[in-house]
Amino acid sequence: MAEGKKKGMGIATQIMIGLILGVVFGHVFPLWGIDLKPIGDIFLRMIKMIVVPLVFSALVIGIAGTGDFKQLGRLGIKTLIWFECATTVALIVGLIVVNVLQPGSGINIAAVGDTSTVSAAAKKTIDMTEMLVNIVPTNIVDSMAKGSLLQIVFFSTFFGIATVAAGKFGEPAIKLADSIMHIMFPFTNYVMKFAPIGVFASISYTVGKYGLVMLVPLAKLILSLYFALVVFILILCVVASLITRMNLLQLLKAVQEPLLLAFSTASSETALPLLLERLQKIGIPKYIVTFVLPTGYSFNLDGGTLYSSLAVVFIAQVYGIPMNLGEQLMLVLTLILATKGMAAVPGAVLITIAGTVAAFGLPIEGVALILGVDRILDMGRTATNVVGNTVATVVVAKWEKVLPPLNYDE
Repeated sequence: MAEGKKKGMGIATQIMIGLILGVVFGHVFPLWGIDLKPIGDIFLRMIKMIVVPLVFSALVIGIAGTGDFKQLGRLGIKTLIWFECATTVALIVGLIVVNVLQPGSGINIAAVGDTSTVSAAAKKTIDMTEMLVNIVPTNIVDSMAKGSLLQIVFFSTFFGIATVAAGKFGEPAIKLADSIMHIMFPFTNYVMKFAPIGVFASISYTVGKYGLVMLVPLAKLILSLYFALVVFILILCVVASLITRMNLLQLLKAVQEPLLLAFSTASSETALPLLLERLQKIGIPKYIVTFVLPTGYSFNLDGGTLYSSLAVVFIAQVYGIPMNLGEQLMLVLTLILATKGMAAVPGAVLITIAGTVAAFGLPIEGVALILGVDRILDMGRTATNVVGNTVATVVVAKWEKVLPPLNYDE
C-alpha cells in the first residue's frame, strides 16, 4: 500500500494540477471553458449523492458509539461551546482586518451592476423563528431528496438516540448504519478519481465566464478576506494546539486532499466524505468524528461567518458611511444569530449579508459589487469552514480524553 502511494501521483497533486490547468484553459479559451460547466456540475452532483447516506449513517454511529445518553449530552454541549467560540472569534477577526486594511476605500461605486438579485436577497433575510421551525422535517424522505442538511441532522440525531434506547432491537439498525458508512468510503474513493477532471471543468467555467480581469477592481477585498482567513486559521490552530498539545498544522497537512477539494470546488460537501474517512484513519475515534463533523457542517461555518462581518463593513466603507464601535458590536451580535441559519438556506451568505446591510441602513446596491468575485471569495471561506470543523473534531476528542497519538502517515 505504501509503495503504491509512493509510485503514484497523490490525489491532492492531481487536484492542484487540474486547478492550475483549469485557470489557464479558461483564460485562453473562455468560450470552451464555459462549455465545460456540465462536466463540473456532474462531478459536484456525484459528491452530493454521497453526502446524505453518509451524514445519516455517520450520526447514527456517532450517537450509538457513545452508548450513554449522559456522555452524548456532554459531547453535544462541548461541541456547541467550541463552535460558538470559533464563530465569535471569526466575526471579530473579520471586523479587525476590514477596519485596519480599509479595502472599501477608493472603490468606484459606478461599477455596481444589476442589483435585482441583491434586492431580492435583502427582502428574504433569515427569520430565526422560521429557521428553527424548519429544522424539524415533516417528511425525512423529502428532506433527503432536497439535501436539507439541518433536517437530516435533526432526524438522524433522534433516530440514533432511539436506536440506543431500543437496546437489542436497535442493534440491526446500528449494524446497517455501520455497513452503509463503510460502503460509502470506497464509494467516495471511486468518485474521487474524477476529482481532477471535475475541478478542471469547474475552474475553467469560472475563469471563462468571469475572466481574470474581474479580480483587479476588487483585489484589495480579495486580499483582505484571504489575509483575515489565514489569521483566523492561525489563531484557531494556536489555541487548539495549546488545548491538545499537538501540532495542528501537521493535522491540516494530513487532510490536504479534502481541503484542496473544498477550495477548488467552493463546496464544503465535496470534502465531507473524504474528511470523515481521513480523520478516522489517522486515529480519531469514530464516534467523535461521526458526531462532530456532520454537526459542524450545520452549525460551524467559520469562513462564511468571518466573511459576513467583513463584507458588511466593506460596503459601508465603499459609500463612506462610518460605523462606530457600538454599531460594529451590534453587528457582531446580529451575525452570531443570523449566521446560524446559513446551512438551512440556499445562497445563505448573500441573504445574510444583504439582509444585514439593509437592517443597518446601508445601501443595498453595494452587495452587487462583491457578486462578480464571489466565487473567488467563496473558495477561501469554504476551505476555512472545513478547517474549522477539522480542528473542532480534534479539540472535542481531547476534551473527551479520547484523543490518541495521531498517525499522520495513514
